[in-house]
Amino acid sequence: MLSSSSRKLARKWPYTRHEEFVKTLRDAAAKWFETHGYGIHSRMPYCLAQHCMWPNNIICDEVVEYICKEQKKHAKQSPFILHKYVHHGLSSQAMAFNLLGPLIERNDFAPLQAALARIGIAWSGEVFDARFEYEDRDVFNEDVGQPTSIDVFLAGKDNSLFIEVKLSEKEFGDCSIFAGGDCEGWNPYPGRLGRCYLHHIGREYWQKFDELEFFKSRLANGEICPFANYYQFFREVLFALHHKDGTFILLHDERNPAFLRQADDGTGQGGLWPFLCEAIPPRWQNKVGRLTIQSLVEEIKNSGRHDDWIYEFKAKYGME
Repeated sequence: MLSSSSRKLARKWPYTRHEEFVKTLRDAAAKWFETHGYGIHSRMPYCLAQHCMWPNNIICDEVVEYICKEQKKHAKQSPFILHKYVHHGLSSQAMAFNLLGPLIERNDFAPLQAALARIGIAWSGEVFDARFEYEDRDVFNEDVGQPTSIDVFLAGKDNSLFIEVKLSEKEFGDCSIFAGGDCEGWNPYPGRLGRCYLHHIGREYWQKFDELEFFKSRLANGEICPFANYYQFFREVLFALHHKDGTFILLHDERNPAFLRQADDGTGQGGLWPFLCEAIPPRWQNKVGRLTIQSLVEEIKNSGRHDDWIYEFKAKYGME
């Protein structure tokens, strides 16, 4: 009786489930790979057969050439890293290449500027440096190990954009120390910072947290460490605000309920974004924004300058 009742109630849940969204992406990716005749994984038709086939996951040849040139250009500095699953149809890095790569290669940022203006983010659209997988170890004194990495960095005349790209992901990455069982997740701020391993080894996350006044938020004053489950979010926002007069942008698929979910009748809203934005101090609210992939796609389409690939993008990600 209870099982039957639970199933009936589940069907009345007013929000899209994440697994339903992921199925939509998988079906679209599998169809796109099949249409183009690309070799696919034996058990996952939405993934190419091998990592070395990643160029087949990129729509524009000019973007593939751009990626290869960037890898060589930065090989002796900060290496341009292709993700382990860049050949996967649901790779957010590949999606970023497909959506932002042509804008960077053609130096046409007007669609992005227009999309940002719609969410209240002022940006000139003038870019003198563009990078994927941008990092700067000096910001948090990350002398060894994997430093904070920003998916897309656009250095502008007036201010810079730091863009975190999410496609099928369902979270902001957590703290590896907490996940590894070396921390109980108890909030060490402000009087117990000696209990934080990362603070102990010299990382300056808590210093920036304090300097930028994030300590005033309700989340920062709870029993649970705000970095434990939302380590990536806070690191990247702090990085952007501290570095080069930056603006942090979350670029995500509007269908993904993990970051913003709306009830079918429009009365309820949830998701990580509205929850975590409560921790952003008022003085920084205009420097942190959420942009949907769909809204940027619409501006790109309306520009009329990218018809050679934008419709292919919509097909690849099930946005037709």
